[in-house]
Amino acid sequence: MKRIRVIDLLKETKVGQEVCAKGWVRSKRGNKAVNFIALNDGSTILNIQIVVDVAKFDEELLKKITTGACLRVVGELVASQGQGQSVEIIAKDIEIYGEADVNEYPLQKKGHSLEFLREIGHLRPRTNTFSAVLRMRHAMAFAIHQYFNDRGFCYMHTPLITASDCEGAGQMFQVSTLDLNNVPKLEDGKVDFSKDFFGKAASLTVSGQLEGELGALALGAIYTFGPTFRAENSNTPRHLAEFWMIEPEVAFNEITENMDLAEDFLKYLIRYALENCKDDLEFLNKMWDKELIERLNFVVNNDFVRLSYTEGIKILEEAVANGQKFEFPISWGTDLQSEHERYLVEKHFKRPVILIDYPKEIKAFYMKMNEDGKTVRAMDVLFPKIGEIIGGSERENDYEKLKSRIEELGIPMKDMWWYLDTRRFGSAPHAGFGLGFERLMLFVTGMSNIRDVIPFPRTPKNAEF
Repeated sequence: MKRIRVIDLLKETKVGQEVCAKGWVRSKRGNKAVNFIALNDGSTILNIQIVVDVAKFDEELLKKITTGACLRVVGELVASQGQGQSVEIIAKDIEIYGEADVNEYPLQKKGHSLEFLREIGHLRPRTNTFSAVLRMRHAMAFAIHQYFNDRGFCYMHTPLITASDCEGAGQMFQVSTLDLNNVPKLEDGKVDFSKDFFGKAASLTVSGQLEGELGALALGAIYTFGPTFRAENSNTPRHLAEFWMIEPEVAFNEITENMDLAEDFLKYLIRYALENCKDDLEFLNKMWDKELIERLNFVVNNDFVRLSYTEGIKILEEAVANGQKFEFPISWGTDLQSEHERYLVEKHFKRPVILIDYPKEIKAFYMKMNEDGKTVRAMDVLFPKIGEIIGGSERENDYEKLKSRIEELGIPMKDMWWYLDTRRFGSAPHAGFGLGFERLMLFVTGMSNIRDVIPFPRTPKNAEF
């Protein structure tokens, strides 16, 4: 008999039919006469209840049905007599696919800390919390592709292995096939990368943006969506060494159109979550963040405030003058910390904020300079609870200005010739931004640690599974 997914069984209104369900036991309770098994197959946060007449089944079989065991159940779909579900299955036949020793299986029916669950990352997807997060991660990935496809963007696969540092900040993982026990050296003692696989130093990418710009200046509108890497020795709840980025790049867009795209994109994704992940959101709202759904609706239903970095600094300085305490000092020219960003969003404006026109010293070399010579056309989208969720800019499209900036920052010209060529041959205004996928997942799930919104987190001293 063909299996029916639990999510489909729970929607079924035609009772009296014989059905087949397969899944893992979340819990088992009952007495000498009847057992109740909560069966889940991962298709939904909800379980299907299996009602077992103890007298009709072998006692040894029933003993082996414990939390974590995998079952095949055939039985009659009937209207549920209890609360919490509309239908249940009266079991006629049960087959155990895989047992789970009750003395060893770590996911018993009790509360587990997130810290403990990170230690058993191979099993945590079976919990309600992580199955909900992973289903929502899939939904958001699908929505991202759907959004850009429906608007004529090309999905561009940019390289994971690169010889350029997009952000100019270092902290990249090196890629090498050299024998680390016998590394070839030049006369000055430096590594001879000419002997390496690529004939030069290579690293894992921190961003697909620079290559994405090449695509935008040929195809008009592209987006990248793939893994990126940063060797930052940070163990905070906001940082990963391996993470996913979505980076649209659009020819002929300037900073205003870039802000419009970012706001529309974020609202689309959050609206998609509200409309398509209702059961998972309600569970996460109940278990982890009582304000989650309210906060998602808050973003969808409010226009984003747009203001300059200079105006933002003035607001923050006035707040300090009026008694507001911040851990980090504020002055023009310094980068805002999460606490400053959240103050602007949560307390001052009570709306999402897009900050623009940052000092050039704290932003990347490729951002277009404003006429004041001090600021660049950068933009950061700030959200409640999370702070910056998107960073982007209008790109410098003037060859001489970009070349001068590269030289000013000491970026090796031999690594940038191809990027500069796009400003020599048919240059055009263009803009784009980066959305950290895990930052988005933190926001839409209400989880507080970035390690809990990716299946297998990579952090300093941690590369399990």
